[in-house]
Parts: sequence; C-alpha cells; structure tokens
Amino acid sequence: MRLDVVTIFPEYLEPLNVSLVGKARARGRLDVRVHDLRAWTHDRHNTVDDTPYGGGPGMVMKTGPWGEALDTVLADGYETGTGGPALVVPTPSGRPFTQELALHLSGHPWLIFTPARYEGIDRRVVDEYATRMPVYEVSIGDYVLAGGEAAVLVITEAVARLLPGVLGNAESHRDDSFAPGAMAGLLEGPVYTKPPVWRDRDIPEVLLSGHHGRIARWRRDETLRRTTANRPDLIERCAPGTLDKKDREMLSILGWSPDPDGEPYGRFWRRTDGVEE
Repeated sequence: MRLDVVTIFPEYLEPLNVSLVGKARARGRLDVRVHDLRAWTHDRHNTVDDTPYGGGPGMVMKTGPWGEALDTVLADGYETGTGGPALVVPTPSGRPFTQELALHLSGHPWLIFTPARYEGIDRRVVDEYATRMPVYEVSIGDYVLAGGEAAVLVITEAVARLLPGVLGNAESHRDDSFAPGAMAGLLEGPVYTKPPVWRDRDIPEVLLSGHHGRIARWRRDETLRRTTANRPDLIERCAPGTLDKKDREMLSILGWSPDPDGEPYGRFWRRTDGVEE
C-alpha cells in the first residue's frame, strides 16, 4: 500500500518511522511519503491560508497550494505504477472512524491524506477531487484538534495493522475490540500474563484450568461485562443472531432484556432495576 500525506507540519509525522508502521515501511509493506504543502506556494511568506468568505473567525486553507500538491502527488503515483487512489480528509465533521472503516480503507492500494489546519480546507478542493477518486471525510472522535496530523497517525496505524504481513500473527486482529466476527463488534475483555500472582493479585482461576471451553465462555462473559460498562450502545446495536443462549443469560444478569416484540432473537434494551454493577 502507498500512503501520501500532504501537511504544513511534516515533522509531526515522524512517528510513522517507528513501531508497527515503521517496521511495515522497512519490510516494504507500506510506501509512506510525506509532503510539505508549502512547497507549492509562490510567495515570499509561503502562504497557505486566507480569510473566509462571508466573514467569521479563523483562516481557511487556500485552493491553490492544495490543488497543485494533489495534482503532483497523483501524477507521481500514476507514473510509478500506483493506481486506485482514495482521498482521506480528517475533519471533525466527517463520518466516525471505526474498525469497519479501517478494514475498508485497508483494501485500497493507495491512500492520500489531507490533514488541515485553521478552519479547514476550501470546500472546492474536496469537491474537485471527489470527481477523480473516492473521498472519505473521517472524524476520529467528537472533539476538535489543532490539526489533522494526529488523526493521520491514528488512521494509518489502524489500517496498517490490517495489511497482510504487518502483524507477526495474522490472527491477532481477529479478536480486536470492534472487529466483526464471533463477538459481533463488542469490546475485547481483559488479558493477563505471567506471573500468576502480582502484588497479591491473582489471575482468574479459569485461565489456569486448561479447559478451552470454560476459558472461551469466560472470555465471552468478560466481553459482555466490559461492553456493558463502557459501551452499552454496542450491546443495543448488536446483531441478535451472533449471541448464543449463554450470551443471553449473561446479558440478563447484566441487566439487559430482549425486545419483547422481537422474540426469540430480538435486540436488547437496558433494564433500570436489579442490574448487576
């Protein structure tokens, strides 16, 4: 996969040289190229922003530098044999970034990131390149950052670890929180390693039992407990067909009831009395 990032702060992207992403680059799994947007300015101050039409606070990033930068990046990619680009625009007003979207993006051979600063990029830039490639306007959370570079780091790491040959164990991401599969995109439960006792704290006895069925059941129960405590909305959205009888029993203990109009496989809603804390 090829990744291009156009930014006014190339140094912010230095973490792409370390850890998982850095190793993927060293192995040739990722071709990451960071570009300084100011290289496509033509005034003595390297200006990339101007005042907004219609008034208001802040500045807006100009069409000129962005258009020239993206045209150059696209031309270089096509000349070197890369095809199928997709534009990723980090923005608080974008769609939520999820594991499902990370998986979708990992299927593209080429991602181009446009992390903005100030009040964002002139809308005409996004509209122009949407006629040439898929565009994903993506938010990593319900908050506002000073710029989109941190979001690029988040998205890149989430996508990179899904690429073949990046993780040491190809099965590692199958049981991740939010991953589609056996636990229907719920949160991953707690994990433990040696020693078995630390500061008078034991690990759960079932994990020492060697009984694979009991261990699997414990892990599913812990997933349901953690999701109920931290992300009950995921229980509410959980596809009923992914839950077995034991899952439903645990959900009942945790204070959930099935939709009475959806029996026997309806979605669950949270009771307000007699719930386990």
